[in-house]
Amino acid sequence: MSKRIIAVNAGPRVGWNTETLITGASKGAEAAGAVVERFNLFRLEKYTGCISCFGCKKEAFKGHCICRDGLTPVLDAIRESDGLIIGSPNYLGELTASFRALYERLIFQNLTYNLERPCCNERPVPVLLIMTSNAPDTEYLGLLRNYQQTLSRFVGPTEIFVSGNTLQLKDYSKTDWPWSMFDPEEKKKRRETVFPQECKRVYDQGMALVR
Repeated sequence: MSKRIIAVNAGPRVGWNTETLITGASKGAEAAGAVVERFNLFRLEKYTGCISCFGCKKEAFKGHCICRDGLTPVLDAIRESDGLIIGSPNYLGELTASFRALYERLIFQNLTYNLERPCCNERPVPVLLIMTSNAPDTEYLGLLRNYQQTLSRFVGPTEIFVSGNTLQLKDYSKTDWPWSMFDPEEKKKRRETVFPQECKRVYDQGMALVR
């Protein structure tokens, strides 16, 4: 039976950096024989982050968020999957609010507050976490490693992938004022030379997630 991989886009922009890398990783997983189910957090019904109801701390619901909203089918799919690909752009030094909402619900449902058994997840799911940023690749590695550690502990073994100094616009000259913080030509060059290499690397990581 084919493995089932869930791919989650926590970024709003269609066809840009984050979605392109998630798609590349998904194609790698498919090439390794997996079936990929995709979710876009910006196109779901209304949802929130964790509301701290503690329903998941009851024996009858352990490992299951009992809050029913737009994230419920995503959480259910991840729980039954064989792997998770999730990507988000960096917004103001963090991942998107949409990512955080899913992350809170994904982690907290498995957190027991029990010293002897802090995690009730009995079915670890390997994770590939992708972040894109207009800052350099190394700028937020600490942030990503913190997520990696927590996801590894409560969801499954996690690998991270960072694409930095990304191209944000096709034509920076069409903004209402100069974005003098960036060098548009440098970003375009990187998009044409480095980004295709990153797409190949993330494709390979998608394959590795399945194998």
